Amino acid sequence: MNKLKITHVALCGPVTDNMAYQDNLLPKYHKKLGLDVSMITSKYVWDKGSIGIDYRDFYINEYGIKTIRLDNKFNSNINSKFKKYHNLYEILNNEKPDILFVHGVQFLDIKTIVKYIKVNPQVKLYVDNHADFSNSATNWVSKNILHKNIWKKMAKMIEPYTTKFYGVLPARVDFLENIYNLPKEKVDLLVMGADDEKVKEAATQESKTKVREHLNIKKDDFMIVTGGKIDKAKRQVLNLMKVVAELKDSKVKLIVYGSVIPEMKEQVNYLAENESIEYIGWINNDQSYQLFSAADLVVFPGRHSVYWEQVVAMGTPMVVKYWNGTTHIDIGGNCEFLYEDTEEELSTVLKKIIYNPKNYDEMLQNAQKNKRTDFLYSRIAEKSIGH
Repeated sequence: MNKLKITHVALCGPVTDNMAYQDNLLPKYHKKLGLDVSMITSKYVWDKGSIGIDYRDFYINEYGIKTIRLDNKFNSNINSKFKKYHNLYEILNNEKPDILFVHGVQFLDIKTIVKYIKVNPQVKLYVDNHADFSNSATNWVSKNILHKNIWKKMAKMIEPYTTKFYGVLPARVDFLENIYNLPKEKVDLLVMGADDEKVKEAATQESKTKVREHLNIKKDDFMIVTGGKIDKAKRQVLNLMKVVAELKDSKVKLIVYGSVIPEMKEQVNYLAENESIEYIGWINNDQSYQLFSAADLVVFPGRHSVYWEQVVAMGTPMVVKYWNGTTHIDIGGNCEFLYEDTEEELSTVLKKIIYNPKNYDEMLQNAQKNKRTDFLYSRIAEKSIGH
């Protein structure tokens, strides 16, 4: 009996191998479900924070997934919102998928997808959305011309043929409903999350002990972790470093990881001179899982990133900034929200957790609830195709 075939189409932005984004892990776990998986994407990839080119037309990626990279018909501007790709229709015809999973509606070749589905109505189609008001529609032209006009037309064009539209945050569900005016009954939340295998590896006592020993953090020290890309959208990391320094508590340790934009490097390095704070620079995907698992508390005082969902899946208590449409990471008391960008609020929240064992133990128990498994990609992959 032939396996069901699913083809992912990701042409909205760069898709980069060996990363931990949704477009990497969802195909990986579809393959683990026993599906025959292929990926159609562009030749654009992330290369040290900027966009580079992967010149390969075809290869098998690290998960054994056939990856087909298409050339942009308009080669003049790599940053243009309006790209069209060579041979998409022909490639879809060759792949003959039973299921199509389209990542985003913000690309012109939605028309090509619709053309293919009209000829092949037996193909089940799912579409997701990664746009919300924190990363899209941030000015008048983007909101009213791009999203409320051009991309809305793409969404409306594909809607009759789509089984389900998924927003990957509650805010992104709202975007589908309110900016693209898609019917509520066709829209659902499909959370981002964590790689089951990495969670299992990092959750061992051996891994946790090794991480803490490497960082010279004792078993009875209270270890806080923060990080990600430290830029102007996440300046609050500096507040966290100041607050921990002002605690003047040698038993509280803050580990800061991630790349720092040049104009903030001096401040980060200066604050990291405090004996309670260590800045460890950029870390790879495996190391992030290990850090989150070894931590007593993870704090993200700035803008949302997929690390939030990873931490939920790890079962580690968390403090995060409140953003409308991101409270899905609260699975019942596992996290505290920050409502103001002030050192005072951050200090109050941290002290309430660090110096009140009853509060912390309650957060830890809530973080370990079975509901955290909803943030594992094995579960997410099942939900994404209606299993």
